[in-house]
Amino acid sequence: MSKAPAKPEAAEGEAPKGGKKKLMIIIVVAVLVLAIGGGAAFFMMNKKKHAEGEDGEEEPAHHEPPKVKVDPSKPPVFVPLEQFTVNLAPEEGEHFLQATMILRVADAKVGDALKLYMPELKHRILMILSSKKPSDLTSAEGREQLADEVKEEANDILGYAPNPKKKGKRTRPEDDGPVLSVLFNQFIVQ
Repeated sequence: MSKAPAKPEAAEGEAPKGGKKKLMIIIVVAVLVLAIGGGAAFFMMNKKKHAEGEDGEEEPAHHEPPKVKVDPSKPPVFVPLEQFTVNLAPEEGEHFLQATMILRVADAKVGDALKLYMPELKHRILMILSSKKPSDLTSAEGREQLADEVKEEANDILGYAPNPKKKGKRTRPEDDGPVLSVLFNQFIVQ
């Protein structure tokens, strides 16, 4: 019978050790939660301070992209686009446009960057083309306006927002962004 009471004593001795382990685990978890929460709070406050200027004013959403420089001693770089065939906006019946464009860019790096964004660029061009009426595209001025719109979209994709102050003024092509011009190789309205 002496063996039976020994087992409960051993069980009682193990219970306090298990309780100390649980207490240590709880303390460690609590310290980790507080450290993570404090780090997250510090990060958020630091991010907010970084977003504000010295006067507490927020910085503009767009950063100023680097200036585009065209080296006339190097050959021009062209990025061909696939042929676009779209239905035009309704105007006295159904009409469609079939156009092939080539983009002239500042350098080969811009051409490679533009190729990465090609699906988005094609989508935006399709949206522009399908919004046009046949009468918008019959004149040379209408086609020039279309080329400018496509150029602005391509530059916007690359991070060069159009400058509203320069609207209407013809400046150097590189002032608008790395896509210098849009050239039509085929342009059929039916």
